[in-house]
Amino acid sequence: MTKSLHDLFDLSGQVALVTGGSRGLGFQIAQALGEYGAGVILVARKEAELREAAQQLSAAGMQASTVAADLRDESAAQSLIETVRERAGRLDILINNAGATWGAPAEDYPMSGWDKVMAVNVTAAFALSKAAAKAFFIPQGKGAIVNVASIEGYLGHPTSRMGTVAYNASKGAVINMTRALAAEWGCKNIRVNALAPGYFRTKMTEAVLGSIEQEVIRATPLGKLGSDFDLKGAALLLASDAGAHITGQSIGIDGGASII
Repeated sequence: MTKSLHDLFDLSGQVALVTGGSRGLGFQIAQALGEYGAGVILVARKEAELREAAQQLSAAGMQASTVAADLRDESAAQSLIETVRERAGRLDILINNAGATWGAPAEDYPMSGWDKVMAVNVTAAFALSKAAAKAFFIPQGKGAIVNVASIEGYLGHPTSRMGTVAYNASKGAVINMTRALAAEWGCKNIRVNALAPGYFRTKMTEAVLGSIEQEVIRATPLGKLGSDFDLKGAALLLASDAGAHITGQSIGIDGGASII
């Protein structure tokens, strides 16, 4: 059967779970999926921020609901999957966007900071991917996972900036976890890809951008930071049937910063 390009991007009737979905890059992705018809379930720790995000999506005519959860909790992944089963009865798209960072020189880096970053950025993403695949994607014969990595997973860190060794290591792990899961689950028709953003203006980056924004812009071929729209197209491609033959890939959304 021939599908139009519109049909390939259409997510009507599908359900997407977006972690870290109440603000920043997660909210941007949720907007893209909701605009193309997906019912979106937003996950974050703070209920007030979740409510505000869901209200914005609903006001734009999108289907949105929320679940407050701390993904560092070992039981969070299974609890989230059970909630999705009760509310929607299916899950088609998982966006692993929730993230944490910690800045300190490597020689003084606290192990508590290392553990926190790894728990959110790597362990929680794997636990939720595993739970979603087992409960939904494998039985359904189809699923799409999009992990939000970073160009910091490809690169070292400029010496002019505070060290973020755990963040860099965690995002490198996300990129290779994406490849490993894509290879293992491809035969089950589960696609696993990653987005690797450069600098966007978010709550996580606002403090550091205060001192390095112009340096970052000068080092970016397109000469700008990521905008509120720049992640949407790539996220929609990887989540939809328009990207049906793409798996195991990491797409840099960085204005070219990682190519020089």
